[in-house]
Amino acid sequence: MKKILIYFIFTINLFAIDATVEIIKDTNKLPTITIENLNANKNDVLLSSKIYKMLIADLKVSGHFNVVENNNGSKDIDYEYYLKNNINLVIKLESSVNNKEVISNIILYDINIKQAVLSKKYSVSQEVRYPFLSHKMAIDINNYIKAPSIDWMNRFVVFSKYTKAEESHIVVADYTLTFQNTIIRDGLNIFPKWADVEQNSIFFTKYLPKPTLVKYNIYTGKMEKFISSDGLLIISDVSSSGKKVLLTMAPNAQTDIFLYDIEKKSNQKLTNYSGIDVGANFINNEKSIMFISDRMGYPNIFSLDLSSKLISQLVYHGRNNSSASAHNEYVVYSSRESDNEFGPNNFNLYLISTKSDYIRRLTANGINQMPRFSRDGGSIMFIKNTSEESSLGIIRLDYNKSYLFPLANEKIQAIDW
Repeated sequence: MKKILIYFIFTINLFAIDATVEIIKDTNKLPTITIENLNANKNDVLLSSKIYKMLIADLKVSGHFNVVENNNGSKDIDYEYYLKNNINLVIKLESSVNNKEVISNIILYDINIKQAVLSKKYSVSQEVRYPFLSHKMAIDINNYIKAPSIDWMNRFVVFSKYTKAEESHIVVADYTLTFQNTIIRDGLNIFPKWADVEQNSIFFTKYLPKPTLVKYNIYTGKMEKFISSDGLLIISDVSSSGKKVLLTMAPNAQTDIFLYDIEKKSNQKLTNYSGIDVGANFINNEKSIMFISDRMGYPNIFSLDLSSKLISQLVYHGRNNSSASAHNEYVVYSSRESDNEFGPNNFNLYLISTKSDYIRRLTANGINQMPRFSRDGGSIMFIKNTSEESSLGIIRLDYNKSYLFPLANEKIQAIDW
């Protein structure tokens, strides 16, 4: 356990639900859409209200709509009324429960052409999975206007959370953390990463009692064990093929970066530094990696060309850049911007390109940590702590918008999207 503390020099323990939205900036001219909740059945009113509110939140998070709420709609459609009120699209939503199956029906009207353009039924087998009804509806509505994809909304988030001393669970959730399903319970289970694009399996570190790289199929329960280490062993990234992973290991109390081949079960040491090298990610179409190191006397971000073995400094801004994530040529990182000895410090997120001098500040205040790119690279998930509360954040990079989902008092150890 003591060796884990080496890694936590560069991490922060965080906290994990419910949704509020913080819009930072909106300069787009967006179609105006109104959502009308039609439910009259008293037995279904609470659940239908949850689905309705989640759909509203999803459409706002997409960044592609100006959303107008209407909780007192009717099944009738008055095109002239909506035209007068500058409404472009109308959704009629109705939800119910039938033998534990949750069913939602929507009709989408395009007011400008005075037609119903989408009529569809959605269902899930368990009430707790209702957020995915809303996510799927939002994706289909978004597809109708041919806006950039928001398919990432229907992907799972996986995270580990501390439950008591030397015990942590692994949980699968939707992106708002409203739906949560604990899939791994026994012992200390940390740093989960998705093992494949399809999200069928995860990799994580399990103490058996040595830290061991494990692959777990979330549907079948099949568990495979790979490499173990006497010291630290943490998976930080998975190749696009799922056949290679980047590990932080400390077999001799010194943390270095290793490249492990899942099929060949071979392990290649990539760094050999007397200090701390951790948290590697693939960049530049997996021809290079970026990682965090204290080789300048403080945590900063470096790149390693896998062919030439050349190591270069990636970030020249900030003096404590302690967590990072990569997508192709882009890197998002957290930088400490204050030095309070007895109080909390500010950590803000920055986005850089490995191919230019481009740098963009993404947050303005609070403690912003653990950034993770979405699969398409268009969004970033992170944890935000302020003096008032802790939140899960979503940044929509192309739309200059940030959304915050307040978190409960659970202690999140690591998260992957």
